[in-house]
Amino acid sequence: MSLQTKHRWTFAPRFRKGAFGWRSQPAILRIREALSEIKKTARKDPILGAEGAVLFLERISAAIANVDGSSGAIGAAVEATVGALVPIIAAAPADEALRGKWLDRLWQAVESDGYSYVYQLSDRWGELCASPETASLWADSFIDTVRTIWGRDRPRGEYFKGTPACLSALYAAGRFEEILDLVGLAPYKSWDYRKWGVKAHVAMGEKTEALQFAEDSLGLNVNPFFIAEACEEILLSTGRTEEAYREYAFVANRKPTYLATFRAVVSKYPDRAPSDILRDLVASTPGEEGKWFAAAKSAGLYEEAIELANRTPCDPKTLTRAARDLAETEPRFALEAGLAALRWIAEGYGYEITGLDVREAHDRTMRAAEIIGCRENALNRIRKLAEKNSDGGRILAAILRQDPGGIQ
Repeated sequence: MSLQTKHRWTFAPRFRKGAFGWRSQPAILRIREALSEIKKTARKDPILGAEGAVLFLERISAAIANVDGSSGAIGAAVEATVGALVPIIAAAPADEALRGKWLDRLWQAVESDGYSYVYQLSDRWGELCASPETASLWADSFIDTVRTIWGRDRPRGEYFKGTPACLSALYAAGRFEEILDLVGLAPYKSWDYRKWGVKAHVAMGEKTEALQFAEDSLGLNVNPFFIAEACEEILLSTGRTEEAYREYAFVANRKPTYLATFRAVVSKYPDRAPSDILRDLVASTPGEEGKWFAAAKSAGLYEEAIELANRTPCDPKTLTRAARDLAETEPRFALEAGLAALRWIAEGYGYEITGLDVREAHDRTMRAAEIIGCRENALNRIRKLAEKNSDGGRILAAILRQDPGGIQ
């Protein structure tokens, strides 16, 4: 479809200035609907899809200005959407004139964004330019301002939104030496800027220098995760797998959960036995052994999982789910997992544990015991847990004594 034909976007009237109240969920729903509409259109008409993406990015910040962002949900939704729209704009087969109009509109969106919702556009400006020539022109439009702001006689706290866009555009234009010269002027260490120096060294084939540049980037308010991630990638690309694993793997692959962290490291280092990786991860977090239970279970390391679950506190609900899921196939593991759940409940651990949680842990444990044929032994072990002189032990005993199938 030609852009000469007026296209009516369903999302457009919904994203007027101040369109949403303070609740984030209605806005997030509309954002998802808009992304779906744009992606569907882009599959049929890439240029029209890109036009829709530009229109959305122009409107989003003003539309959600009143939304409560304290939970982080709206920010995460916008960040993910911007990340999905950039490739649509970058890949569209637009001519130079049309892309120039898009870039002008997008830069206006960046400059008028008072909430940093579309900050990602600046960091990916070189990609949006879609050609080295266009990227070079944009870099030239920013670079003098960046040099001035980073001059020795300027205040250190001064910020220019065009700085990441300049570095991104220089990179897309292949002007790597200029990136290094420019980053060298920065008055403080910021990974947002120095990462482009690392990329520039790598692009020039200077991986040793890239590694050193990344390692030297650690400073005040610089997250070690980003440094480790870059260094690990460089070392893996040069075949220095052992060094990458030893020095950076555990920091670079830290995820929101212990299970996700384990899986990330395993996927990066397929030549290492999962059991060895688990052992090293456990050693890296002393006092948190029980939190690696789910990771061990997922790898089929059942003996290790139970040993970890009994070394330090482990979420009783996680243990109960394991007992439920594996009662038929791994009953001995399920039995020990259920008993561990009851043990930690008796010792007062677990979030918002209710009587239903206690009964389920007991029932899952006894189901596994019946499959193995050790019902009396399991009951005796549960009785000992209920005899603990603790609030958790007394609660456990009181609940199970009310259950016809519980302890008597």
